[in-house]
Amino acid sequence: MHVGFAVNPVAGMGGRVGLKGTDGKVEEAVERGAEPRAPDRARRALDRLAAVAPETRVSTAADPMGERLVRDAGFEPARVVDPFDGATPDPTETTAEHTARVVEAFVGGDDPVDLVLFVGGDGTATDVATALERSGTETPMLGVPAGVKVYSSVFAVSPEDAAEVAASFSRTERREVMDIDEDAYREGEVRPELRAVARVPVADDLQSSKQTASGTVESLAEGVADDIREREGEGVTFVLGPGSTVGAIKAELGFEPSPIGVDVWRDGEVVVRDGTEQEILDALGEENVIVVSPIGGQGFVFGRGNPQLSPAVIRRCDVQIVASRTKLDDVRALRVDTDDPELDAELAGWVRVRVGKFETRMMKIA
Repeated sequence: MHVGFAVNPVAGMGGRVGLKGTDGKVEEAVERGAEPRAPDRARRALDRLAAVAPETRVSTAADPMGERLVRDAGFEPARVVDPFDGATPDPTETTAEHTARVVEAFVGGDDPVDLVLFVGGDGTATDVATALERSGTETPMLGVPAGVKVYSSVFAVSPEDAAEVAASFSRTERREVMDIDEDAYREGEVRPELRAVARVPVADDLQSSKQTASGTVESLAEGVADDIREREGEGVTFVLGPGSTVGAIKAELGFEPSPIGVDVWRDGEVVVRDGTEQEILDALGEENVIVVSPIGGQGFVFGRGNPQLSPAVIRRCDVQIVASRTKLDDVRALRVDTDDPELDAELAGWVRVRVGKFETRMMKIA
């Protein structure tokens, strides 16, 4: 197996500082104190690939798009593609054109790769798929999720799963590459657009496309809101996650929700609206509860669409999961991907999910 490995070094940087994406916002993310997320995700994938398939031939891109990470994992690159013409740019200066050059080099020449394994989000997936289409190749692509939003169905569930799939897949199928208008997304409007159709390795752990659950959540929202009101005066801080289900709870409490942001509620009023990780941490008290609903077709509780709910936030809170019955019917298990494997392991297991005004259902976090 010959894998072409490339990293978008700025993917996901905008998430924890409340930008809900990094496209066109790298400088602002840096000014807000954002730290790179993609290199650590890349490292996890490469370490797993080295463990399960050490004989894999790996070509990569010059730093900051992969070379050092590949070497640190124990691979001697078969090729190092330099899209920077000998320069070594700051990671924040990498562009979609650099990604395209790398991908086109991977699949061209006398020694093309068998798989393009990339680290990024939906924007990176679009760049990779566009370059593959332009090259006229049927080479498959697979994403290591590192972006804030992951709407495309070309991503593995986690970095480790991406390595497992890359090492073992035997067939491919065509999957959709989706991206959204990030400016509209920041204003609360989600506009998914089909950007490409690409060949992707087939495995059960691939990220499925986003699904919108049908059915109403009014009784669920009413029940949860009643429980929250009963705690008024006790100083309990409720961290209310993004999405339509928790949004209905926010509306039931009597305030306009930030539909894709995290709001903090305590003793009958909004303490933080559309908060960043730090703003949420600053608002926490002695007793804190996160109310969150699974996001995406594979039921992610943490790690997709809500990076503000970081490990530091989660560790200071009790977690209450809410979901419509229909949404739970669409997933086999709930999932977490917090960037902290130890916390992921702590969260794993059977949990009680609120599905109605009084009803609950047992679901497993895998």
